[in-house]
Amino acid sequence: MWCCKLFQQMNQIESFIKNRRQLGIKPGLQRMEKLLNLLGRPQEKLTTIHIAGTNGKGSTAEFVKQGLIANNYQVGMFTSPSLTGLRGHVFLNDEPIPEHLILDIWSEIYPAILQLDDMELHPSEFEIITAIALFYFVDRTDIAIIEAGMGGREDTTNCILPILSIITNIAKDHTAFLGDTISEIASHKAGIIKSGTPVITGELCQEATEIVKKEATAKQAPIYRLGSNFTYHALQGNSITWMQSPAMPYDLTINMPGEHQKDNASIAMMALQLLTRAGFHLVISKVQSAFCRVKLIGRFEIVQNHPLIIVDGAHNPAGISRFLETMESNYKYMDRALLFAVFKDKDLENMLHQLQGRFTSITLTTFNHPRAASVTEMQQYGGEMIVEPNWQKAVNKMVNPNTVYFITGSLHFISFVRDYMNVNKR
Repeated sequence: MWCCKLFQQMNQIESFIKNRRQLGIKPGLQRMEKLLNLLGRPQEKLTTIHIAGTNGKGSTAEFVKQGLIANNYQVGMFTSPSLTGLRGHVFLNDEPIPEHLILDIWSEIYPAILQLDDMELHPSEFEIITAIALFYFVDRTDIAIIEAGMGGREDTTNCILPILSIITNIAKDHTAFLGDTISEIASHKAGIIKSGTPVITGELCQEATEIVKKEATAKQAPIYRLGSNFTYHALQGNSITWMQSPAMPYDLTINMPGEHQKDNASIAMMALQLLTRAGFHLVISKVQSAFCRVKLIGRFEIVQNHPLIIVDGAHNPAGISRFLETMESNYKYMDRALLFAVFKDKDLENMLHQLQGRFTSITLTTFNHPRAASVTEMQQYGGEMIVEPNWQKAVNKMVNPNTVYFITGSLHFISFVRDYMNVNKR
């Protein structure tokens, strides 16, 4: 009862969880295992898919989710970061977790958090949100798609025992935690592979492929690699023909911009094929229709048409590369202006080097987050760039009808921009 009196509104829970950010990022599974033990080990009551990768996790998860929903399955999805607050991490089908159920679940979870606090094993923000998701999915889902937060082997989400693992791609990111080399990062991602459980990968470089194959072999996990065990041929526009011998080819059309989305859709299609072998009954025509409808906020998303403003959560060098490819293929001959803000633990020098020379103007800004890079930290990497520490002012200056405005960088930053623009419709 005391717990219910202490937390009677969502903003109280959100404030408590947000305050846990001061604990920082805490890799390792010890705290999470103890927390889940106190909660009755909800992860063991779920059928799950685990998705890791440097980029593309959210899009791949969304393709898989929509394919399953179209076939009448109840699908949970845990994703991060959220662009819409606490509820935006946890979905049942297309609906975020209701506030009243978070309050109900909190009455179960909060006492367990206090127990761990008393043991000096303070659960982090991400650990608490993951626990809420797993607790919520029990008895509500036929299957839950769990997106890793960072890395894999020591990621909070690696407490689950999935029926399928997916590694979308591997590139340098979170180097302070995962290592400076592709081999080190690949080792972290490969940590989600479980004994005897199939794993699907996107096209990986040779160095990463060797690490993943070694892990899969050691755990006797069947591996399905894009470009090797399955592939696709690009057709006109956004259509592809997906193939996996001896399965028949399937034509797929996607409406998410960017060539990389064809990779994500192809990986998702392989996942759905493996699910059919695991007993899920899927009508392919329904999957094809679902793929046409897939959209994801914050991924090359048009948030205003007059003038045109596009947001994209390109938060590492690989993401920037894909963002620029998509921009060039869609807006090659137009004046383009960029607003950029990112976390300071990213490869700032590489990202800014990639962006320079591709826009009429680049404006550097920052946002309210302990990990946000200051404009001074970004300025040191040179180039002709405008500085505007107040990102709201920079957005308000986007008024030229002959310019296409792009806003990119951290997904946390993108979430602030989307909220601001939704409140201040112009």
